[in-house]
Amino acid sequence: MVVDEKMEALRAIGLFAGCSKHELSSVARLCEEAHLKEGFVLTTQGGPGRECFVIADGDAKVTIDGQIVAKVGPGDCVGEMALLDGGPRTATVTALTPMTVYVLSSVEFRSLLETNPVARKIMTSLARRLREAETANAH
Repeated sequence: MVVDEKMEALRAIGLFAGCSKHELSSVARLCEEAHLKEGFVLTTQGGPGRECFVIADGDAKVTIDGQIVAKVGPGDCVGEMALLDGGPRTATVTALTPMTVYVLSSVEFRSLLETNPVARKIMTSLARRLREAETANAH
């Protein structure tokens, strides 16, 4: 996919909705589009974090210790926590449907955080997911 097409696809994802053309261009150059089949495991709990995934299309389930704790879909970013702190994956994420995702390696993810306002949106998304998990565990 050429950069312009990727930019348009990224613009449709809520995480990148407020980005300027220049910002979208830098994100488009950093990430690779991937098409995943239903059942594909994006992350494995306890495994190393080498990349994160921004979901463009499709849905996935998030499990911790075999229990479904969340579902994620378009606009969500998964796998970023292990890239932020260098720790192991905290959950397993498995595609429930065919998916289109944008993949950022750890190096690309760090570059994105250092140079792009998308970092704030990723952090906000992560904080929201943590709050939801805490609320679910409190009940």
